[in-house]
Amino acid sequence: MIKGSFIDNLLYTPSYGWKDQSDGLIVPTSTQLWSEAFSRINIFRSRKNWISFVSFLMLIGMLPFFFLFFFKYFSWYLLAAIVIYSMAIMGTHGTIWFHRYCTHKSYGFSRPIWRIITQNLVIKTIPEEIYVVSHHVHHCKSDEPGDPYNPKAGFWYCMLAEYNHQRVSPHLEEETHKKALHFMEHTGVKLNSYKQYQKWGSLSSPGYTIAVWVINWVFWFALFFLIGGAALACAIFTAALLWFTFVRAFNYTGHGGGEKKHREGVDFDRSNLSINQARPGLLAGEWHNNHHLFPGSARAGFLPGQLDLAWVYIYILRKLRMVSWYKDSKKEFLKKYAATAPASKHFVF
Repeated sequence: MIKGSFIDNLLYTPSYGWKDQSDGLIVPTSTQLWSEAFSRINIFRSRKNWISFVSFLMLIGMLPFFFLFFFKYFSWYLLAAIVIYSMAIMGTHGTIWFHRYCTHKSYGFSRPIWRIITQNLVIKTIPEEIYVVSHHVHHCKSDEPGDPYNPKAGFWYCMLAEYNHQRVSPHLEEETHKKALHFMEHTGVKLNSYKQYQKWGSLSSPGYTIAVWVINWVFWFALFFLIGGAALACAIFTAALLWFTFVRAFNYTGHGGGEKKHREGVDFDRSNLSINQARPGLLAGEWHNNHHLFPGSARAGFLPGQLDLAWVYIYILRKLRMVSWYKDSKKEFLKKYAATAPASKHFVF
C-alpha cells in the first residue's frame, strides 16, 4: 500500500533513499550514484528498466558522431554551427516543448500537426516521460529531499538524475497511475493502460517511444546529410550530444549549485535556490527564477533585456493561429516586482 502524498510516491525511490530519519537530505557517494545508474539501465535485470536503457542508448548513439566530427570532419565553421544549434536552437526547443508545453501546459496547439512538428523540431535526446513527470515533482519539492535533481546533493546527483531519480515508480496503484497520466495526456505521447504499466513500469508505450526516436533521427540525419554531407550531419548530432550534457548540468547551475546566490532586484522568488542567468536566459528563454515564480506562463523574460526566444516562437505561432491560446504572466510580474528591478546588466552568466 502506497503511503503519503501522490507526489511523494510518484518517482522511483533510489536505493539510498531521498531523506534520512530526521527528514534530512541523503547525499549519496559517487560510488552509490554510479552503481544506481548502472542498475537502472540494466535491461537484463528487468524489462521495466527499458526507458532508462533507451535514454542511455540515445547517449551511446550520439557518441560516434562526436568522434567522427572531432577526428575526421572538424572545422571552425562547423564548430560554430554546433554552438548555435546546441545552445540556442536545442536550448530554445527544450524550453518550448519539454518545459512550457509538456510540463506546464502554458499554451495549446490549434491542431495536432503543429504539436507533432514542434515536438520534432530538433534531434530527439530524451523521452518526454522522463522530463515531464519528474519536473512536476521538482516544482513541488525544489531543493528539498525528494527533488529529483537537488543541487544540494552535488553535481553528479544532478547529472545522473535522469537514470537515478527521474523515473516513474513501477509500484503505483491503479488510481495513482491514473492521476499520473494526467501529466502526459496532452503531449500526444501514446500512454500505457494500467495493465501495460504493470508490465513495462512506465506511463509511455515502449513501441511509440522507440519509433518516434528512430524516425526523428533518420529524418534529421538524412536532411543534414543532403544539405552538407556527412560532416554537417556529424556536427549537428555532436551538438545534440552537447545539449544532452548541458541541460543536465543546468539542473545544478540553475539552482546556484546548491547555494543561495539570489541577488536583490534580480531573483524575486526566494522559496527555492533558482536564479536568473543571462546565458540560458538569452539563448533559451530560461529565466529560471522568473519561471519558478510563474511556472504556468508561456513567457519568462519579463524585464527589459530578458530576451525570451521560446516566447517569440509561441507568440509567432499564435499569430499564425497554430497556437490557440497561451498564458502570459508578464503583467502580473511587473505589477508585483517591477519597481524593485534594476537594469538587465546585473544578470549574471
